[in-house]
Amino acid sequence: MPRELSAYHRQIADENRAAILEAAAALFLELGYDRTPLARVADLADVSKATLFKQFPTKAELFEAAVLAASDTSGSEPLSPPPGDFHAGLVSLGSAYAELLSRPRTADLMRAVIAESARFAELRERTFNFGTLPLLRALRSYFEEVNAEGTARVDDLDVAAAQFLGMIATIVFWPRLIHGNWSLTDEETLHTVDEAARTIVARYAAK
Repeated sequence: MPRELSAYHRQIADENRAAILEAAAALFLELGYDRTPLARVADLADVSKATLFKQFPTKAELFEAAVLAASDTSGSEPLSPPPGDFHAGLVSLGSAYAELLSRPRTADLMRAVIAESARFAELRERTFNFGTLPLLRALRSYFEEVNAEGTARVDDLDVAAAQFLGMIATIVFWPRLIHGNWSLTDEETLHTVDEAARTIVARYAAK
């Protein structure tokens, strides 16, 4: 049975992981998947190769982790939608999602996923489980809450989440993925989120 790490060693492991992911993202974007040596990632992160391989045994796993880390909101303020107002809660979560999609590395790394996965079998085998991200978990939890309080009736949480986030991504993210100079003002982004929230409320709010 493996010995549990002390708080100090867990902190070191977390710091090493963050440094590795930051270095990996920078190098994958600069050099591409194929031309990024794991040894160079270790050097840039200032960790040993043994430390890197302990956390990420393959380049594909490291690449997936770098993509997911760029879309992680766990370091931001906790997502706490206002209670009792279905529309306002959706706007709160939708705005956080729009902010995530607007991060420069999010689009850049997604382009890398699309460009590289066709060439490398080990990337095609990765699932890129975006459902593990805190934002999606928060949205599902919110649907469960509004169901419990009777504000809404959402039978399929995954379908409703996909509908809501898809309406936002269609305007905020996908055009920018294809056209690098695509941008929206803060007002346009908020309008997009508000319209998506209104659509979900019209479909799922309790009658």
